[in-house]
Amino acid sequence: MAADKTTNKMYQVGKSIPKIDAKEKVLGQAQYIADLIRPNMLFGAMLQSPYAHAKIISYDTSEAEKVPGVKCVLTGDDFEDHKMGPFIKDEGAIAKGKVRYMGEPVACVAAEDEATARAAALLIDVEYEELPAILSPEAALEPGAAVIHEELQDYFKVFEAIAEDNLMSFTEISEGDVDKAWDECDLIVENTYETQAQNHLSLEPCGALAEVEPDGLINLWSANQSVFRVQANVCECLGLPMSRLRSMTPKVGAGFGNKMEAHIQPLCVALALASKRPVKMILSREEDFETVRARHPFKVRCKTGVMNDGTFVAREVELLVDGGAFADDSPGVLGNAALMSMGPYHFPNAKAFGKVAYTNHLRFAAFRGFGNPQVTFAGESQLDEIADKLGIDPIDLRIKNVLDKGQKWFGGQKVDSNGLQECLEKVRASSDWDNRRKNSGDNGIGVSAAGHISGLLATGAIVRMLEDGTFVLNTGATDIGQGSDTVLTQICAEALQIPIENIRTAAPDTDGSPYNWGTTASRVTYTTGRAVVGAAEDAVRQIKDYAAILLESSADDLELREGGMVGIKGANKEVSFFEIAAMTHWGVGGPIVGSHTLVFDQPTIDPKRAVARGMPFTNIGVFTFAAMVSEVAIDQVTGKASAEGAWYAVDVGQAINPGLVEGQVDGGYAQGLGYTLFEEMVWDDGRLANPTLMDYKAPGTAEVPYEIDTTIVEHPEPDGPFGAKGVGEITLVTVPASIANAITHASCLRLRKLPLSPERVLNGLMENE
Repeated sequence: MAADKTTNKMYQVGKSIPKIDAKEKVLGQAQYIADLIRPNMLFGAMLQSPYAHAKIISYDTSEAEKVPGVKCVLTGDDFEDHKMGPFIKDEGAIAKGKVRYMGEPVACVAAEDEATARAAALLIDVEYEELPAILSPEAALEPGAAVIHEELQDYFKVFEAIAEDNLMSFTEISEGDVDKAWDECDLIVENTYETQAQNHLSLEPCGALAEVEPDGLINLWSANQSVFRVQANVCECLGLPMSRLRSMTPKVGAGFGNKMEAHIQPLCVALALASKRPVKMILSREEDFETVRARHPFKVRCKTGVMNDGTFVAREVELLVDGGAFADDSPGVLGNAALMSMGPYHFPNAKAFGKVAYTNHLRFAAFRGFGNPQVTFAGESQLDEIADKLGIDPIDLRIKNVLDKGQKWFGGQKVDSNGLQECLEKVRASSDWDNRRKNSGDNGIGVSAAGHISGLLATGAIVRMLEDGTFVLNTGATDIGQGSDTVLTQICAEALQIPIENIRTAAPDTDGSPYNWGTTASRVTYTTGRAVVGAAEDAVRQIKDYAAILLESSADDLELREGGMVGIKGANKEVSFFEIAAMTHWGVGGPIVGSHTLVFDQPTIDPKRAVARGMPFTNIGVFTFAAMVSEVAIDQVTGKASAEGAWYAVDVGQAINPGLVEGQVDGGYAQGLGYTLFEEMVWDDGRLANPTLMDYKAPGTAEVPYEIDTTIVEHPEPDGPFGAKGVGEITLVTVPASIANAITHASCLRLRKLPLSPERVLNGLMENE
């Protein structure tokens, strides 16, 4: 609608404008949850379980209640037995009856200051009866293992979950006949791969502030990725009607999945209700590590069969996943991992199946790529092994088997846009692949490719014209630092043909924003962007109708013109948005408000093509693609692998803001680098042994290459906003396998367990010698 059809020129889309909140953040003026203050506010703190699995026998809060300044003490006895959860309703606001992981909240305190609240919480005496701790999915699924959720069969489930005892969920997808296909293969390679738990490590730990109005309305501010999921979770686990809770968000200091579902918001609300005063709780870094969420540890058995010319024939993938103490996003992560396990390639025979089990670790949840990095590490590593055995260049092998536009993804969803072949060709050229593979010296170079989704669940947008002809855009989508407010504003400005300065983006607020499921799964640009275009088009229709009255013309003969004007096609006669706003606000018709809502409704599984069981997502898709090349150097004395270079090519459909795409590439690479080489959460008999940045290594500027080369490839998605797709997660998904493949190229060492730490590399080198 907004592009110049003759030149394909965009007015606002395609410009690398700075983030609209950049100035306030650089100047330190942005308000985060820790900055918010309410009159007469109390501070909250919690007591955590010292056991991984235990019955709660009794509480003694008397000493805590004696502390001067303490206003409220709550334990599990003060909460009713209500449950929350995105897939399985299995989690309460606080431990009640038993604890299921070390660090789980068992009591909470509100006091006049934070130090008093924390000191008082430590004075609460809880009597426990320790139970056997289940610390691996293998142990969880053993016959006779201690059951972590005795009421599992009674829990409400939002999908047809296959669950019993400690089996949280089972998923299976199959196409063709894998068992028969093995006989047709010239080469079969089968390996097992392992990945570790990774902390989300947002710059901002989780926090919340709750205040009860005189009429009983609860105002809740929190660090979150969805005000609507916060509202639903808090109300579910506290037994409140959703109309009684208003969920809002200040600025958010990053969220990679850990802030999507509830964290401490229910405790904060409960304390505010009990104390009848505002209460703020901010977790320490250690508490955030121990209590919130982490990336799932995976075990992946991958078996791939090919012909001697490199043609893919069959693949079978088996998954075993540690889900932690509560289901949270785990069924969805397992389902997405299965869906992504064939990679962006054509396998005529394919099967993926897996289990996620309850354990006595903290809950694992969605984390940038949600299951895709784990299976891509396995699949892309194995493709390099196959290429080596066949004597085929790794990039050539991938290009030979890549899905084409119009072909079906694993499960049967049609791929309407696909620039992956171009991505592979671009990184081959930009990295000087052919030369480096032959003349890299002691360094190694490796490639990886992947696809990821952009479309999922419901969203909406409202575009409201103000009295002066400028606009307010309201979507309910939370900008967690990635720049979605800027991108959605550009999309709206393009649709209206006005400067972005003429649009104000409203903060998410469940009392006034249209529904948006959340800022997760790379969905905001594509899914919410479609709603923004629809709302803007609705507003434009109304604008033209009123402009037709002023111009004494038919609305069909009118066109938008840059800068907020409507004119008659082929004529100089025009009218401004200001004049139209004045007419509708003070004359006839009423103020112009455009709105649009949608839910992504493309089926995940085509029953004529594939058979599936236990799939948590019935509608998920629209695929973004990426290829990357990594260069590494290995210290032969210490085993340390150092990243020397990275080259990306990413198909984003249409880059709404190329600068922000590059930012997502840089951030995804750095986070993926940490996942691949350094980061690992380590437990010692149920206790997290490294819950601080003193003991948990994350990459810094010294570890990340100075320059990350990025090529943006644009194969427009037919129904995307101006052709755009998501990019937030795909840039991390490709990192582990590309680095692992580069290490193999440098050393002939094939490692199948993350992280690729100096100890692991050095041990491998010594074994090879």
